[in-house]
Amino acid sequence: MTVSERLQRRGLIIGCGGTLGAAWIVAALVAVRDVLNWDPRDAELLMGTSAGAELVTMLGGGVSVDELVSMQLGTARHPALVNHLAAAPGRFPPLPAPALGSPSLLRKANGVTRSAGLLPRGRGNAAWLTKLANRLTDGHNWVPHSATWLVAADSETGARVAFGSPPAPHASISDALRASWAIPGWFPPVQIGGRRYLDGGTVSTASVDLALNQGLEELVVLAPMASTGRIPARGAHIIERAVLRNAMSARLDQEIALAESQGIRVLRVDASAADLHVMGPNFMDGRRRLATFEHALRSTRAALEAKAGVLA
Repeated sequence: MTVSERLQRRGLIIGCGGTLGAAWIVAALVAVRDVLNWDPRDAELLMGTSAGAELVTMLGGGVSVDELVSMQLGTARHPALVNHLAAAPGRFPPLPAPALGSPSLLRKANGVTRSAGLLPRGRGNAAWLTKLANRLTDGHNWVPHSATWLVAADSETGARVAFGSPPAPHASISDALRASWAIPGWFPPVQIGGRRYLDGGTVSTASVDLALNQGLEELVVLAPMASTGRIPARGAHIIERAVLRNAMSARLDQEIALAESQGIRVLRVDASAADLHVMGPNFMDGRRRLATFEHALRSTRAALEAKAGVLA
């Protein structure tokens, strides 16, 4: 009996990752589908952060893994995916506003979240996300999969909100997606219900702890901005490790340990040293997207086969 056959209540959690992380995630979804013999759209809960929020919006909107692959390969026919990647942001942000994005985070937060408060207010245009959400919802407020949660962080307090979950403020999926993608210094915060929200990755790469107490037996966690153990770095990679990856990985370790302490099985797939070598230090560098996708098709499958074998 396979893991997929034994467990009925499975959630899918996808972390942040920018342009290259999204390509890695699509490859990982191929592995999830094939190794577990399971369609990710059937998850009891779809929860994503930043690029992960973009992918769960697509899945929650009915987009198949094959269609996501076609998008990466430039052969998409799904109306919402045609030219979607071409409209995504480039390698570098536009010139930001000459003011701190969130001074209050400097006083109330620490670690990666505190660093986000130091960055200026972004001026990026998230119109490509609005267009995606509108095409997937066809005039409705949310995607058909009602348990699609998009994680953002309050720009004043750092408190996380999973939009789409019962306790969250009311929001359209377009606003929630833009909020979850609001990378400090790149995009401006998004106002929802009188509060302003930033990329949920400023607090946690995947926010696994927000999925607890949902009656789930297993969580599949895809986290390109985290790694198991510390991965050595040189040159520009040092900044990515020191500022982001090491802290995000440590927090993910804690969240997964908490889930497992409550009896939830966790299948975690994150970025290996080989993945990072292909991706380079800038996760928004679209020139490496196809190479990242092709490499991750092999690496994520091998990683998931090893994890699933342990749980079988």
